[in-house]
Amino acid sequence: MKTLLLDLGDRSYPIYIGSGLIGHADLLKKHIAGRHVAIVTNETVAPLYLAKVRAHLGALQSVEMTLPDGEQHKTLEVLNRVFDALLAARCDRRTTLIALGGGVIGDMAGFAAASYQRGVPFIQVPTTLLSQVDSSVGGKTGVNHPLGKNMIGAFYQPRAVIIDTDTLNTLPDRELSAGLAEMIKYGLIRDPEFFSWLETNLDKLLARDAEALAFAIHRSCRNKAEVVAADERESGVRATLNLGHTFGHAIETGLGYGKWLHGEAVAVGMVMAADLSHRLGWLSAADVARIEKLMQRARLPVRAPAALSPARFLELMAVDKKVQDGRLRLVLLKRLGEAVVTDEVPRAELEKTLTSMREAA
Repeated sequence: MKTLLLDLGDRSYPIYIGSGLIGHADLLKKHIAGRHVAIVTNETVAPLYLAKVRAHLGALQSVEMTLPDGEQHKTLEVLNRVFDALLAARCDRRTTLIALGGGVIGDMAGFAAASYQRGVPFIQVPTTLLSQVDSSVGGKTGVNHPLGKNMIGAFYQPRAVIIDTDTLNTLPDRELSAGLAEMIKYGLIRDPEFFSWLETNLDKLLARDAEALAFAIHRSCRNKAEVVAADERESGVRATLNLGHTFGHAIETGLGYGKWLHGEAVAVGMVMAADLSHRLGWLSAADVARIEKLMQRARLPVRAPAALSPARFLELMAVDKKVQDGRLRLVLLKRLGEAVVTDEVPRAELEKTLTSMREAA
């Protein structure tokens, strides 16, 4: 087991990474303060891991919530089921919520924890690669709205993140690839050596080589932890973690949540950001080609759906958390390993990217 610390002063917390960690009872229980536990999971994960977690709770009183699986269920209506269960079980402020699942479950359970009785502790137990390397770390929680992704939520940090790499053995190939997109992102925005490592070792990751996965998850979490420690509430450098996300969120919202996986949409968004960076004279054509090739090798899409016109893209991108004072802010690349946030992108160049980076109709 490897342990990282996300340093936020008195709200710092450990990130544990290793094989079989769901089977370590003491690891989970040492972060539970009260006598009540509420486990939030989904219909896919529950049959695989819920019994293991439940078995470690001993004399603790527990309530379980099994939600439907999928991004389309990341709504206030489904979230209300969590509040219903907490209230019905008379859970108090010392109740610890455990988020057992992927990014949707982590975001929703975290938002429930931030909101219930104005805040109760929670623990992240992510079971997908994407949630292990990204969404479980950093305290972003929330739900989607029909007009925009993740527009309703809160910053609320967990007490611990427990990453059991064995859960990746049951992960579908498509979900594995979606997680690889977020790994590639860290290489692009701040860790060019990791980007090169991914180019060399991608086949091992796709084959689920345990050693390669453990290294890549640790490296990704370290990158995320360093950024969040420097800028918890995204007033500066943390915004660079959104490389590709403004384009990607537009794809997810425009197609309907759940049609594309988050990592798939972000992969296309990063290729679009690279294309736009090249048009602005920052990124070389060779580097754009490297990025696109790595995405393709990771079995990720590299073109936006033809169903979204440039005009529709712009409309969707206008409803984004990174818009400030009516100006669209985009994360682009000065070079591999260096990201920049800018609101000074010429409209004509953005439209060229939106037009050229679509699938053929």
